[in-house]
Amino acid sequence: MSTIEKLGEKLAIDTLKVQDAIGEDRFYMEVAQVLGAASQSLEEAFLTEIRVRLAERKARDFISGKLAQVQSALEEKARQ
Repeated sequence: MSTIEKLGEKLAIDTLKVQDAIGEDRFYMEVAQVLGAASQSLEEAFLTEIRVRLAERKARDFISGKLAQVQSALEEKARQ
Protein backbone atom coordinates (compact mmCIF):
# COMPACT_ATOMS: atom_id res chain seq x y z
CA MET A 1 0.00 0.00 0.00
CA SER A 2 1.41 3.36 -1.03
CA THR A 3 1.73 6.39 1.22
CA ILE A 4 -1.20 8.07 -0.53
CA GLU A 5 -3.39 4.99 -0.05
CA LYS A 6 -2.43 4.76 3.63
CA LEU A 7 -3.17 8.43 4.20
CA GLY A 8 -6.45 8.20 2.27
CA GLU A 9 -7.48 5.23 4.40
CA LYS A 10 -6.66 6.97 7.68
CA LEU A 11 -8.43 10.15 6.62
CA ALA A 12 -11.50 8.19 5.54
CA ILE A 13 -11.70 6.34 8.86
CA ASP A 14 -11.35 9.56 10.85
CA THR A 15 -13.76 11.46 8.62
CA LEU A 16 -16.47 8.82 8.93
CA LYS A 17 -16.10 8.86 12.71
CA VAL A 18 -16.61 12.63 12.78
CA GLN A 19 -19.38 12.42 10.21
CA ASP A 20 -21.26 9.87 12.34
CA ALA A 21 -20.73 11.97 15.47
CA ILE A 22 -22.02 15.21 13.94
CA GLY A 23 -24.78 13.62 11.87
CA GLU A 24 -23.83 15.26 8.57
CA ASP A 25 -23.91 12.55 5.92
CA ARG A 26 -22.05 14.66 3.35
CA PHE A 27 -19.24 15.90 5.61
CA TYR A 28 -16.77 13.78 3.66
CA MET A 29 -17.40 15.99 0.61
CA GLU A 30 -16.17 19.03 2.54
CA VAL A 31 -13.01 17.14 3.48
CA ALA A 32 -12.57 16.05 -0.15
CA GLN A 33 -12.83 19.67 -1.27
CA VAL A 34 -10.05 20.70 1.13
CA LEU A 35 -7.93 17.77 -0.06
CA GLY A 36 -8.56 18.53 -3.72
CA ALA A 37 -7.18 22.02 -3.32
CA ALA A 38 -3.93 20.59 -1.98
CA SER A 39 -3.56 17.17 -3.64
CA GLN A 40 -5.81 15.60 -6.24
CA SER A 41 -4.06 12.27 -5.79
CA LEU A 42 -4.83 12.18 -2.08
CA GLU A 43 -8.38 13.37 -2.75
CA GLU A 44 -8.92 10.43 -5.13
CA ALA A 45 -7.49 7.92 -2.65
CA PHE A 46 -9.64 9.39 0.12
CA LEU A 47 -12.84 9.30 -1.94
CA THR A 48 -12.16 5.71 -2.99
CA GLU A 49 -11.80 4.71 0.66
CA ILE A 50 -14.97 6.62 1.60
CA ARG A 51 -16.99 4.99 -1.19
CA VAL A 52 -15.82 1.52 -0.26
CA ARG A 53 -16.67 2.02 3.41
CA LEU A 54 -20.08 3.55 2.68
CA ALA A 55 -20.87 0.71 0.28
CA GLU A 56 -19.89 -1.82 2.93
CA ARG A 57 -22.21 -0.12 5.43
CA LYS A 58 -25.10 -0.33 2.97
CA ALA A 59 -24.42 -3.99 2.28
CA ARG A 60 -24.24 -4.80 6.00
CA ASP A 61 -27.50 -2.91 6.63
CA PHE A 62 -29.14 -4.90 3.84
CA ILE A 63 -27.86 -8.20 5.24
CA SER A 64 -29.00 -7.31 8.77
CA GLY A 65 -32.41 -6.28 7.52
CA LYS A 66 -32.82 -9.47 5.53
CA LEU A 67 -31.79 -11.59 8.50
CA ALA A 68 -34.26 -9.77 10.77
CA GLN A 69 -37.00 -10.30 8.18
CA VAL A 70 -36.29 -14.03 7.93
CA GLN A 71 -36.10 -14.43 11.71
CA SER A 72 -39.39 -12.60 12.13
CA ALA A 73 -41.06 -14.81 9.53
CA LEU A 74 -39.74 -17.94 11.24
CA GLU A 75 -40.94 -16.75 14.65
CA GLU A 76 -44.37 -15.96 13.23
CA LYS A 77 -44.55 -19.39 11.62
CA ALA A 78 -43.54 -21.06 14.91
CA ARG A 79 -46.37 -19.27 16.75
CA GLN A 80 -49.01 -20.67 14.43
